[in-house]
Amino acid sequence: MSSFSYVALDIHGEEIKGFLEAANVNTATSQLRDMGYFPTSVKEQKGTYGKGSHGKAGKSPGGMSFSIKIPGFSNKVGINDLMTFTRELATLIDAGLPVVRSLNILKEQSKPGALKDILTDVVDSIEGGSSLSEALARHPRTFSKLYINMMKAGEVGGVLEQVLDKTAQFLEKDVSLRRKIKGAMMYPILVTVAIIGILSVIMIVVIPQFMTTLEDLAGDQPLPAPTKLLLDMVNLITGRDFFLPNFVWLFIGIVLLVVIFKIVVGKFLKVRYLVDMTKLKLPIFGSLIKKATVARFARTFGTLITSGVPVLQALNIVKDTSGNEVLSKNVIIVHDAVREGESIARPMAESKFFPPMVINMVDVGEETGALDNMLIKVADSYEADVDVAVEGLSSLMEPILIIIMGVIVGFIVIALYMPLISIAQGISN
Repeated sequence: MSSFSYVALDIHGEEIKGFLEAANVNTATSQLRDMGYFPTSVKEQKGTYGKGSHGKAGKSPGGMSFSIKIPGFSNKVGINDLMTFTRELATLIDAGLPVVRSLNILKEQSKPGALKDILTDVVDSIEGGSSLSEALARHPRTFSKLYINMMKAGEVGGVLEQVLDKTAQFLEKDVSLRRKIKGAMMYPILVTVAIIGILSVIMIVVIPQFMTTLEDLAGDQPLPAPTKLLLDMVNLITGRDFFLPNFVWLFIGIVLLVVIFKIVVGKFLKVRYLVDMTKLKLPIFGSLIKKATVARFARTFGTLITSGVPVLQALNIVKDTSGNEVLSKNVIIVHDAVREGESIARPMAESKFFPPMVINMVDVGEETGALDNMLIKVADSYEADVDVAVEGLSSLMEPILIIIMGVIVGFIVIALYMPLISIAQGISN
């Protein structure tokens, strides 16, 4: 008997680690399946790093903690490539081809890169006795818990081709929604960058030349307040500290702040929660972000239930894949209430996060036994609302940005011409 370390997913999709004794890798994998786990990594230990404690990480002989990394490749497959792969795999399996044959066809068609390498490993794993979901779980950076659990449900229910089709539809909808959100953000971002660029050139290159001339003409005469304010701003931006102008230090400082902010947001859950809460309360974009978040929640939850994933497990997956900590916190509340025997609609209503229409649709879905269909309808409705909101946002942002640009340029023009008018009046007098 040999000692094997393992990493596996339990029935709720949570990752566990531990050790067990078995004759070989295949036997160890079978034991984990019999225990209700979905193994993602099983490795034979060369030394006695641990004993057969399930769900707990072992210790090395020196007393240091011993952790196992899930095997996989560092490169991540893009969402568009994953969507195309899923759609093609669904088509091949629906046509009656075996899973391994279908994967081999897609592997041969793939260009050299991350996806081809992953498919090679997936095929090898399946031929070695793993199921499709277990083989995909070896690459968590490419295949999410949602994806893996849907494949597992399809395998258990014998409807893998249908689940693949639903997964492909989900990815297509998700990609479409992301594109709409990015499209809505792209226009104001580009216009803002253009405004900042134009103003930077004016402030750094053009205005200093005007100011020198104006100061010479004005002599001892005091400059008007707007002109003095503009001059102070130009001096602040173009002044020299050490060997670089102030605006260069400002740019470096902004980049460093952004990097530090991203690191802090990635490491601290409370900071992520505050950031996501702030996004939802933004005056213009908040409503759009919330609608997109609710649409993603409904489509993910509905797709999982349609695929045969149990409600509690589906809620756990939704929590991990929501992309918004505010939603995740509310999903945890719903999950805990459902685990205690409550309905889904009641804790959703108490959370104060979900709109009344969503709660009513979920309530009706629970009463009629058509929860999955109701959730998909909610997703369709909110995605349509996102379309309308994106169009309205684009129409609204254009005049707002033009007005802002006009106010700034108008201030600069007034600040430059006021001393000229004062000088002209002094000469005429």
